[in-house]
Amino acid sequence: MYKIISDSACDLSKEYVEKNDITVVPFSVSFDQEHYLKDSIDITRDEFYTRLVNENVFPKSSLPSVEEYMNTFLEYVKQDIPVICLTISLVLSGSYNSARTAADLIKEDYPDAKIAVFDSKQNTVTQALLVNEIVKMKNDGLSFEESVEKIDKLIPTAIIFFTVGSLDYLRIGGRIGKLASIATGKLGIKPIILLKNGELGLGGIGRSRAKLKKAVLDTVNKHFTDNNLSKDDYNFNVGWGYDKEEGAEFLKDAESTLGVKCLDELNVDIGMTTAVHTGPYPIGVGIIQKYETLK
Repeated sequence: MYKIISDSACDLSKEYVEKNDITVVPFSVSFDQEHYLKDSIDITRDEFYTRLVNENVFPKSSLPSVEEYMNTFLEYVKQDIPVICLTISLVLSGSYNSARTAADLIKEDYPDAKIAVFDSKQNTVTQALLVNEIVKMKNDGLSFEESVEKIDKLIPTAIIFFTVGSLDYLRIGGRIGKLASIATGKLGIKPIILLKNGELGLGGIGRSRAKLKKAVLDTVNKHFTDNNLSKDDYNFNVGWGYDKEEGAEFLKDAESTLGVKCLDELNVDIGMTTAVHTGPYPIGVGIIQKYETLK
């Protein structure tokens, strides 16, 4: 028995979180850099996107504090329940540092406490997939120690393949570096972006939205072919931003083009923690190896 905790960058639905007894520590978002609203507590995803689209603003996110993580961990430590905590990639946020510091401080008073904090090296769709693998391990009866060992091996197998409507958000947030010089300019070119092991990389380029979405799926297929991987060993999901109709259509295209069935509960409405950096129109595919196929 152990407790699964994640920050809200995982974008898991309320129904999934409640069903699987997951505690989510929220990020906050601000439109004026003075007033911060907690993710899904003070502001809903739909309210956030409506403001993002209609007000043409560039909001900022704020990570969970050390105190918030301490309070969350202590609830279970005091009951002698081990904790596994998964955070957004350290490259994208300091949430991992907050959680790690909180765990270290708690262990000063509770030296026998079992708290494993992981930098997922991922975000949104693949962070959700990783949480789901931990849920499966727990439900399959794996011990805290066995699960911790598996998680270390799982993290490198997760990749997001995605594109965005505009590079302005990534550029202003300082998230794309060299990608900006490769895929911007008067030509209106946008990139296929990969997030793997905490690093953003370039997977291709294109102009039109339709061709970019097709290129995302082609890049996923190429990844499996080039690395001689079996799709049967992996779970897949899809994430989208403001346009839910586009997301539903992309899901159909993904399943048809990739020849897979995406996990219904894990297809996500990409949340505000990610959207402050991607803008309102991120869309893409996440993959992760099934823990039971690890060698």
